[in-house]
Amino acid sequence: MSDREQQRLDFLAAAGLGEAARAPLPGDASTRRYERLTTAAGTTLMLMDQAPAAESQPCDPSWSPERRRTEGWNAVARLSAGRIEAFAAVAAHLRSLGLSAPEIVAVDAAAGLAVLEDFGDNLFARVIEAGEAEEPLYLAAVEALAVLHETGTPEVLTGAAGDWPLQTYDAVALKGGADLFVEWMPRFNPALVFTDQALAEWDAAWAPLVEDAERLASVVAHRDYHAENLIWLPDRTGAARVGMIDFQDAVRAHPSWDLHSLLQDARRDVSSTLEAKALDHYFSLRPTIDREAFMRSYAALAALNEARILGVFARLVVRDGKPRYRAFMPRMWDHLERNLPRAGEAVRAWFDTWVPAELRR
Repeated sequence: MSDREQQRLDFLAAAGLGEAARAPLPGDASTRRYERLTTAAGTTLMLMDQAPAAESQPCDPSWSPERRRTEGWNAVARLSAGRIEAFAAVAAHLRSLGLSAPEIVAVDAAAGLAVLEDFGDNLFARVIEAGEAEEPLYLAAVEALAVLHETGTPEVLTGAAGDWPLQTYDAVALKGGADLFVEWMPRFNPALVFTDQALAEWDAAWAPLVEDAERLASVVAHRDYHAENLIWLPDRTGAARVGMIDFQDAVRAHPSWDLHSLLQDARRDVSSTLEAKALDHYFSLRPTIDREAFMRSYAALAALNEARILGVFARLVVRDGKPRYRAFMPRMWDHLERNLPRAGEAVRAWFDTWVPAELRR
């Protein structure tokens, strides 16, 4: 038996769940894993397992950009490093607003283990595949974001595992994510060659956009808000019908971030008609927003996120030997193509120069 398995057994025993049946859930691209627990009474819970040693340290808010780059990827861009403390604190904040985040039943932050309320298996993506009408689900997801965005954004969140600083998705983090594109796409497709001039132009093109995004960061952003991380809870009402999971990387960000993550999904097609309806609904719920300015940021940050995700997928294929992520890349190229005309002239020109249309696949 591994030391980690013994930690799990000890944790479950201390939580009064030592006799619960355990069923692992399929993994994803992260170092986190889940198990469904079934008690003798037939109730189910979720074991969340995020070993701290599996990730580099979270970002300390006091670190300079130079220190962050020295400390590694999490300090640059992921910030929370997926810590259990972050999950518990964000969950408490969401629940305080009447939104649906799992209740924390037991937690050992030092061990990276928690037992959570089980929302079931009705992921948005799965219930839509099974025939559920998608529009009501997406509009409910937008309503949940409007609730979150209309609420003040605290500096520190407090949950079952203690306090957690809500850090800003700042220029360092945004640009660090985008840079995965120029680092990994040439390894994925050797026809792409980015010279020193290309890299200098890349930096210059994104600089004003990420500075604006940092300046306009004003809401708690889930940061991974899409149909594979939202669970349909039809027995609840209003925005609470949207069960949120995997929000441990939450940050203070521009309010468009979660919207384009939802509506320009990497894993499933969302029609332009539904995207337009969802955006109309969002602006109807937040009528004081300057829509034109908001949509400029929406396009720019969506383009940045799509470049980031293309870099992530390229890395997963090339470095991690996970070829299934190749299948998601054409969709991201399509999203990027749609956003480039409004993402800023310098960004559009960079792609026109350095990534010819025939290589955008």
